Amino acid sequence: MLGTVRLAGEEHRIRLDLRVRADRVLRPWATTRARTEGRLRIAGLADDPHTTGELEISPLARRRIRYRLSFTAGGRRLDLDGWKSVTPVRPVASMTVLPFTVYEEGARVGEGTLRFPLATGLVPFLASFRFPHAERPGQAGAAETAAAAAGAAGAGYATGSGQTAYDRHMAPRWDGTAGRTEVWYTTLTDPETGTGIWLHHELTAPADGSRAFAHGWVAAFPHDGPPRHARFGPVPWPEARTNSEPDTEPDTEPKSEPETRAEGGEAEAGTGIGFAAAGVLAAPGRLAGTADGFSWNLTEHPEAPPLFTFPRWSWRRPLLPAAQMLPTGRASYDGEFTHDGHTLALRDAHGASARIYGHGNARRWAWLHADLGNGDVLEIVAAVSTRPGLRALPPLVFLRLRQGDRTWPRRVERGAVGWMGPGRFRARIGLPTWTVSGRAGLRRIRVEVTQPPDRTLALDYRDPDGSPAVCRNSETADAEVLVERWRGRWRREAQWSLKGTAHAEVGDR
Repeated sequence: MLGTVRLAGEEHRIRLDLRVRADRVLRPWATTRARTEGRLRIAGLADDPHTTGELEISPLARRRIRYRLSFTAGGRRLDLDGWKSVTPVRPVASMTVLPFTVYEEGARVGEGTLRFPLATGLVPFLASFRFPHAERPGQAGAAETAAAAAGAAGAGYATGSGQTAYDRHMAPRWDGTAGRTEVWYTTLTDPETGTGIWLHHELTAPADGSRAFAHGWVAAFPHDGPPRHARFGPVPWPEARTNSEPDTEPDTEPKSEPETRAEGGEAEAGTGIGFAAAGVLAAPGRLAGTADGFSWNLTEHPEAPPLFTFPRWSWRRPLLPAAQMLPTGRASYDGEFTHDGHTLALRDAHGASARIYGHGNARRWAWLHADLGNGDVLEIVAAVSTRPGLRALPPLVFLRLRQGDRTWPRRVERGAVGWMGPGRFRARIGLPTWTVSGRAGLRRIRVEVTQPPDRTLALDYRDPDGSPAVCRNSETADAEVLVERWRGRWRREAQWSLKGTAHAEVGDR
């Protein structure tokens, strides 16, 4: 809302942007109370991005919509109190004009009027309504999710049954079916040296029905030299470690963290711990192993709820050729990582672990994980399927931008398929630069990723059916991200520039 306010005998322009949250659906015939947070700006006096208060919505019962807000101006704590007097005689004006009074410690110090701009504000206002889904049994409550998004990593996003969502998503999904691949991978950046780290752990169940095997690699991307890597495996996957019910609710008893042998041979195998083979472990909260001059022993601290890059149902029910998700949208890492005789002492290194399950790799693909700071992350997968009929289509884009406790687009299918084709997000996959762009609702995004050749590592491997694939990965890539919002015209809402800290990959056959 826009308007004017008179303080100390002087008139100033004022702008108020609020986000309103209610614990129940608005009922016009009753009184609904809601919490508010947002930003209040008074020209030359105040710019408080932490304005908070409450809203009383009672258009029929009391014929008013009352605002009570607290904000800071010039070191003074002030209160704004006002209401819209709803009347059928002047319905539009009474719902869009807010006269208010400003108080300081109970004493009146100013007054003003705010108006809601219908021409430019009505469409964004209507598009901003959200109706949270009812929670299923076993899911974290809204308060737990909000606490997790604020950094309550110690809780592990408990599901209420003893096992956390993070633990469940790290557990193996393979049920013994031939022609499947399952991946645990972690990427992070050392804040002290700028070194990027990539840990890739993979289970492959060949399509011909032969025994499944485990393999993977570790790679370092030093800021002052070429990438280095080493492979581990292949070794047989322990037959006892299949999961015949990957989509069931978590067990009632928590799993204890396994011990691991990193001296070589096969790590201790147990159900539900993640990847444990070839002397390498990727389990909830722990990453450890050795491979040809590399060794690592890291603790992973989850700092955000899970992030589903593909539709959530595709992870619970593997109907697509493959699906990817992050057990925690953002994580920090502590521990030691050694390569070429040089040891990095990692402290609060940011990155994330991700999971893939499916039939194999896409025909072409691009991937990005960008830690945008302040808890915000961007995850992108753009891919062309190998399936007949699908491989002739342009890349499908799955994009998730998490800012605070909100993820955009609201539905991931929106970016991939649009409205039955029109309106989908678009990707131009290539090297050294690839791009993604698209619009959903009143926001649009453009992402440009650059993987310099001297900071990109090419690795080959095979799908369960034996077909080869090559990925070209850089854990020190650059990325430019621009988000704009429509307010009568496109206006910049947020922009990030990552130099050497983006994690990216392009693959093909």
